[in-house]
Amino acid sequence: MLFIAMSVVWGVPYLLIKVAVRDIGPAELVFVRTALGALLLLPIALYRKEVRASLRPWLPLLAYTVVEVGIPWLLLSHAEQEVDSAFTGLVIAGVPLAAALIARERLSGTRIAGLVTGLAGVGLLVGFHGTTGGPVPLLELLGVVICYASGPLIIERWLSDVPRYGVSAVSLAAGALLFAPFVAPGLPSLARTVTLRPALAAVTLAVVCTALAFVLFFALVAEVGGVRATVITFVNPAVAVILGAAVLHEKITPLTVGAFVLILAGSFLATRKKISEEPAEKREPAAV
Repeated sequence: MLFIAMSVVWGVPYLLIKVAVRDIGPAELVFVRTALGALLLLPIALYRKEVRASLRPWLPLLAYTVVEVGIPWLLLSHAEQEVDSAFTGLVIAGVPLAAALIARERLSGTRIAGLVTGLAGVGLLVGFHGTTGGPVPLLELLGVVICYASGPLIIERWLSDVPRYGVSAVSLAAGALLFAPFVAPGLPSLARTVTLRPALAAVTLAVVCTALAFVLFFALVAEVGGVRATVITFVNPAVAVILGAAVLHEKITPLTVGAFVLILAGSFLATRKKISEEPAEKREPAAV
């Protein structure tokens, strides 16, 4: 049940972002998401006495906040003003491929085959669907992929011993503080003009897909371990595609399905050796 819940919870954000950005600007949406998420997670982190330990490595924590929260959430929200949520979810499925390249570990024949297969899927997807919103959204999504692939590496190298509730709560609070000076003056006007559906999408994104998602993920790791928990990374894009088609009537073509299969197969092969060797507590999927 936890696995199903996580697959849905981290597959839904692409749909919610697409709805929210109809009335809410990208920076404002990131602020709402981080601020509400921090308000919900900070009490848990304080109760577990994890905040102080999370603040000690403040520089890696700040870097993690920028790379895993600030930049990718802003780029993701801006890109979805132009492209479909299903397309976004499929591009983000390439995160394990980017992580395999960034880690610069010795590549076996299986992992090389996985990288080639996955990149072929991304190329197929971009070649036939990437011109819809122009080159800028595509570059933004590629930036999100790089950020999401880099964030866990920061945790692995500098924050592996830091309590995870503390990291999540403090990074969300730091993200809200970073965006507050830029969006706070316009929040009263936004509150008067935003319509119901985008407002509900933004709140759901913050409460369910951010705060609750972290709680469920830690519970899943406790039940099955970090290695098996990362399998949700391969299911989230499918949820994004299905919801995009069912709710927003986004088009799914045979090429989309083919690209999705190639990306998943490539991601599995490219990360297979790494997953089998890494300690469970050092693995984390990207947050969307």
